Amino acid sequence: TERKQLEEERLKVQKLESIGVLAGGIAHDFNNILTAIFGNLSMAMIYAESNEKVTKMLTEIEKASWRAKELAQQLLTFSKGGEPIKRPTKLNDLIKDSASFALTGSNIKCDMLIADKLWTANIDAGQISQVIQNVVKNAEQAMPYGGSVTIQAENKTINSEELRPLKEGEYVWIKIKDQGAGIPKQYIAKIFDPYFSTKKGGSGLGLATSFSIVRKHNGFITAESNNGTTFHIYLPASEKKAPVIKKRAKEKLLQSGEKILIMDDDQAILKTATKMLDMMGFKVETATNGQEAVELYRKAQKDGCPFGAVLLDLTIPGGMGGKETVRQLADIDPEVKAIVSSGYANDPIMADYKSYGFSGIATKPYNIEELGEALRHLFD
Repeated sequence: TERKQLEEERLKVQKLESIGVLAGGIAHDFNNILTAIFGNLSMAMIYAESNEKVTKMLTEIEKASWRAKELAQQLLTFSKGGEPIKRPTKLNDLIKDSASFALTGSNIKCDMLIADKLWTANIDAGQISQVIQNVVKNAEQAMPYGGSVTIQAENKTINSEELRPLKEGEYVWIKIKDQGAGIPKQYIAKIFDPYFSTKKGGSGLGLATSFSIVRKHNGFITAESNNGTTFHIYLPASEKKAPVIKKRAKEKLLQSGEKILIMDDDQAILKTATKMLDMMGFKVETATNGQEAVELYRKAQKDGCPFGAVLLDLTIPGGMGGKETVRQLADIDPEVKAIVSSGYANDPIMADYKSYGFSGIATKPYNIEELGEALRHLFD
């Protein structure tokens, strides 16, 4: 039985990897387009603050854009070799907020039973939030006439005797149980397969995405069906404490006089990023590839008016991308402050950017506040 279960897990992984390259390419291009949308939208909302009707319409556009971003993130999860950008995170609020968001406007009641001293987990908060939302949304769809979802979270130590494809150690164990009709026995082993769905019009991406995310966190997700369906999610606990996030006033983000160099092959992104940085008071120059960026940086150093920071796109088709560009810039200026930007949000370089010579990240799609925050961290 154990061998059969492990073989089924391997087959799921192979199916996910088989569509990785295609999904990653589509999501990368999609995120480039969304960067122009999010950037212009965030600027328009600043200009329209005094016009309530316009602000209301822009807010609806923003909601739709966020749904598009989530779809791109689902596709990126299948990207071959992608890694989550992990940070020590408290799960209490993340679980509550994610479940509440997934059940907005539904007739489903949600009962939370979360341990008081729940361990911190080393996770990509956005991805794990997506897992919770996907599973809770699945529970909601299983109860079209209403009902309740029970979410439990507790600390769990896994030892070598337990029958699960998990290493020994400490985990945060999340259980999500619904009161639906349950999943037929013949389908329970297939629910995490890409594009498998028993629902009319279902995409089959939600649970497959969740499986892939949890696997990349060195965790495990499984389901059992008995008087409803219960999903079990195990995430490795972290010894590090979650950092305290200090909220920064928007006004402070939108003030600077630094000189910034942007390198990106997409003209729409160059235009949008330039406008956002102009609004924040930055002085901007642009380049479309790494060679051009290196020459501009070298000339600025020679002329005595150096760049305060550079924003480098990671992937430049047919040209030098961010990885090689930052290496050459470091030869010119060992103190170079470089932010890496990519539509491949799960690229290994994005997950461990400091090891590659970068000082920060700006994951596409980003808006004016997110870009400003990334730059302010450099100068702080």
